[in-house]
Amino acid sequence: MAKQTNDNPEHKEGPVATAIEEQTAKLPSDIFLWAALGSMGVSLYLQAQGDRDRSLFIGQWAAPFLLLGLYNKLVKLEGHD
Repeated sequence: MAKQTNDNPEHKEGPVATAIEEQTAKLPSDIFLWAALGSMGVSLYLQAQGDRDRSLFIGQWAAPFLLLGLYNKLVKLEGHD
């Protein structure tokens, strides 16, 4: 399958997004999965200790970590611009 290039100048990434994508593509994708699982584990521990507020705060980190992992995987597969 050939990689498609986007020749439309209206749909180019800016320099900040390009720099971020170049750096995040260097990270292994499973780092985000482990971060999500870690936040769930810490949340469970805090819940068991009775610290409900911190448990809920840290437990909500799992979804953003998984989304960042998905973004990372897409950047690796599709590249930028």
